[in-house]
Amino acid sequence: MNSPESENIDDLLRAIDAEVAHIWMVRTFLKHSDEAAEDEELASVHRDLYDFMLALGPALDAGDGASYLKLARKKFSKLRKATELYVEIQPEISGHMNFRMAAQSLKLAVSRISDLLNPS
Repeated sequence: MNSPESENIDDLLRAIDAEVAHIWMVRTFLKHSDEAAEDEELASVHRDLYDFMLALGPALDAGDGASYLKLARKKFSKLRKATELYVEIQPEISGHMNFRMAAQSLKLAVSRISDLLNPS
């Protein structure tokens, strides 16, 4: 039987991972865009997004909520910085709706992860 604390950690892990799914889709879109092949800053964004997700994968697969949360907190600043960079450079990269919506989706997912990692 799980303790209430471990159930809360598992719920938090699932909630964060739901947001990571959105980050994955943005990362995939950016990685496969022609613009990423031509712009080093944009390429660094999709690499940093992947780095965050890659760090969490083993703990997620093992069902180790405590390690997952520790790694998410440790890697969060890099995720936040990559998001801020993308939002900053997106208008220069492309004004296409796909790029604008990717920025909006990424900001929203990262904001939700921040709220989950740092409840008030």
